[in-house]
Amino acid sequence: MTSHALDGPPGASAEAGVAGAFRGFFYKTYVIAELEVRKLKHDPTELVTRAVQPALWLLIFGEVFTRLRAVPTGGVPYLDFMAPGILAQSVLFVAIFYGIAVIWERDLGTIHKLFVSPTPRAALVLGKALSAGIRSLSQIAIVYALAVLTGVRVNWHPLALLAVAGAVLIGAACFATLSLIIAAIVKTRERFMGIGQVLTMPLFFASNAIYPLAIMPDWLHVVARANPLSYEVDVLRAFMIMGGNSVFGIGVDFMVLVATTTVLVIVGARVYPRVAT
Repeated sequence: MTSHALDGPPGASAEAGVAGAFRGFFYKTYVIAELEVRKLKHDPTELVTRAVQPALWLLIFGEVFTRLRAVPTGGVPYLDFMAPGILAQSVLFVAIFYGIAVIWERDLGTIHKLFVSPTPRAALVLGKALSAGIRSLSQIAIVYALAVLTGVRVNWHPLALLAVAGAVLIGAACFATLSLIIAAIVKTRERFMGIGQVLTMPLFFASNAIYPLAIMPDWLHVVARANPLSYEVDVLRAFMIMGGNSVFGIGVDFMVLVATTTVLVIVGARVYPRVAT
């Protein structure tokens, strides 16, 4: 038997090398995400304070507009229509300011240690993005609890809950990566906070979170279709409430979210080192 026979079929070593590279990449991504999530132990009050904003929107804004009946929602009670949008909004607000942590890491010198490690830049970015997604899962419990209190007809099917968790995870990763890119470009906390505040309201109001696409003017309708938050809201609306449906199609919703996140991770991997300069 020749040594070539012992080595296996041609290309086997190359395939093993590619598989090993993928395993290494995802393991390093997992380690970065786990380190970021572990920080919650030092500040668990963060999870409680996040409940304030969705509570204000559902209990005040939602209740008032339900009585006004000013927004046509196709026979769906307005609070039912609005609850998925408020969950998406809560996730957006958590994720869009995630980049501030990158600037803190630069000031503390932590980020330089990450850059001298053999961890790929894309794994660093994706790990941080996934940690933002995991942190945002707490928003599901908060918004669902508020939804039950306000009488929203929540869909408790296990598969629906799993789909909601997946949409929240990907949506948070998407906007956290955008946040990281902004932080790497502006490099200072003051500029980052200003840009973050400027972005959140247009992203939220130029989406289908609190009113349907059908009543938007043509120009806003185009903007909303280009806004990834609209697709997150759409898939949440399909799975979170009883009788919910997707306007764009569930497959399209997830495809747009995953594609947008992938592009942002690639861009983030290229600009991330700038934060240290």
